[in-house]
This record gives sequence, C-alpha cells and structure tokens, in this order.
Amino acid sequence: MDKKKLWSSAKVAFKIIVTCLLIYYVFQKIDFNKVKSLFLTSNLWFILLAFFTYLLSQIVSSWRLLGFLKAIGLDFSFGFNFRLYLLGMFYNVFLPGGIGGDGYKVYLLRKKYKLPTKRLLLALFFDRLSGLWAVGFISVSLIIFIPQIQIPKTWPIAALLIGTLIYYLVMKRFFTDYSRHFFRSHIKAGTVQSLQILSVIFILLSHDFTGKFSPYLFSFLMSSIAALVNIGVAGLGVRDLFMAHAASLFDINQNWAVFITFTFWMINVLASLPGLWFVYRSKEFEPLPTEEEAELVKKEQE
Repeated sequence: MDKKKLWSSAKVAFKIIVTCLLIYYVFQKIDFNKVKSLFLTSNLWFILLAFFTYLLSQIVSSWRLLGFLKAIGLDFSFGFNFRLYLLGMFYNVFLPGGIGGDGYKVYLLRKKYKLPTKRLLLALFFDRLSGLWAVGFISVSLIIFIPQIQIPKTWPIAALLIGTLIYYLVMKRFFTDYSRHFFRSHIKAGTVQSLQILSVIFILLSHDFTGKFSPYLFSFLMSSIAALVNIGVAGLGVRDLFMAHAASLFDINQNWAVFITFTFWMINVLASLPGLWFVYRSKEFEPLPTEEEAELVKKEQE
C-alpha cells in the first residue's frame, strides 16, 4: 500500500475512532436506557413528518445553491442540480475520509463546464455562508425566549443587523457576481434552517413534548455550528457532545437533547441514501476522481 492510500485509510480510521470515543463519552453522561426508550416509544408519524420536513429543507438548500452557481454562468436545470446535491449528500455521509460532497461537486462541474476552480469554490463558500447567517438570524430570535442567557436582548439583535450590513456591503463590493440575488438567497437560507428547526420540533412532539422549545432549538442550532468541525462521521458525536453539555447550561433534559441529535442524524443518513442510486445505477455523473485528482481538489479547497 503506497503512502497516499495509507494516509487516506488512516484518516477514515481516525474519524471512526473519534466518533466512537465521542459517543462513548456522551453515553457516560446520559441514561442510555432512557434514550433507548425514547427511540422505541416515539410516535412514528411525527418522525415521518420530521423526515419529510428535513428532506424538503434539502430541496430548498439545493435550490439556494443553484442560484449561486447560476450567478457564475452555470445554466443547468433544477433537476440536474438536485440529483448532484443528493449524490453530494451521500458522499458526505458515507465517505468520511474521502473527497466529500462539496469536493465532488467542484471536481465534476470544473471538468464538465471548464470553469475556474476558484469561482466554483466561492459559490459553495457563499452558499454555506448564507446558511450560517440564517443560523445566526434564528438563534438571535430564540435568545429572546431563553432567560438563562442574561445579556441585554438588544446586543445580539444589534450585532446581527450590523454584521448583516457589513456582510452585504463587502459581498456587493468585492464579490458582485455572487451578491446579485443576495436577498433571495438569504430568504432561501432562512427557509432551510426554519424547516430543519421544524423537523426538530416534530422530533420533540413525537413524545407529546410540553416544555419550552426555545432552549432545545437554540442548542441544536449551536450544535450545527459545532458540527462544522469535521472530526466525526457526518457530525455524529460532535452534535451529541455539544447538546449534552448545553443541557446543563440551559436547564434542558440531557436524555432528550441526545435523543434529538441522534434522531436528526439518522434522518440525515436516510435522506442521503437516494444518492446511492447515482453512484451505481445512473450514468449521468462521473465516477469518483482518482487519488491524484482528489488530492488536487482538496489542495484547491484549502
């Protein structure tokens, strides 16, 4: 086995080991039997609603990305883009040490449409950045209803408004192509995050939850940011660890918190499975790049 294959295998093994360690640590902090009971006694209709709401959020998310790609001259159908998006979701979940969904999109679109890598990377970057903005917007809205966060409510609102203005002006001044549909793109981003929040609400309602939603929803949004630290398998373990710690800060039930993140992760995995069709059955997309091509894509992403 050459050095590149050995390094690739080592990265996969590292992510799996880290994920297992994180899960083990989380299970030391919670009552495993109670979380198991929550899974086994969930109302499946609400879990199905959570699944379809999450899937709808991914449809809107792919539509948002399509807007950024069209801004740089890529003119293909929503159907093609959504199929590519599903394939990217599959690679993100099932190739923990591989090129990843975003890397594959860059590789495929660069090869197919001969666009500079930098323009493609910026389109993906601003797509993700709009999602982070939406997380911030909804989080600020939730802070108002969380008494444990003892800061003047005007502070986060002012920070969001000032940050949004600076963000817009910088994007408009230096990245004109990507800012053409700024408001439309960020409305889509807000819709994506709102649908995912609704998915979490359905997960809570699968047990006739009657407590305060806002601390759970705020903690979940913050765990989404924590999951960007790409050390686990599709965020597994990282979200759960964050939620378990957030429980003590916001006076929420640790077992419920972990039940939410594990259920949401399972929904994510199930929603990613249709991408398997495009790996083995569809002739529409290129196969995974060679190791040399994958290394080139990763270097360009750094």
